[in-house]
Amino acid sequence: MMGNNMFGNTMWAGHWLWMLVIAIAVVIPAWRVCQRTGYPGWMGVLILFPLVNLILLYVIAFADWPADKTGDHNA
Repeated sequence: MMGNNMFGNTMWAGHWLWMLVIAIAVVIPAWRVCQRTGYPGWMGVLILFPLVNLILLYVIAFADWPADKTGDHNA
């Protein structure tokens, strides 16, 4: 039990910093993968949303990549 102290119903401030670090560590590679496959880089942010991230992975894995159609392989 947390009791009636002032921290009982609040989240630890470092939690938000840790979550930001993890989000950045996940979004940057997803952003680059989207760019290299020919999709807009901002689609990498979708990796943060549950279920949407699975859809994004399936789209990248099984769709025809726009980069293959344009011949842009050095993004």
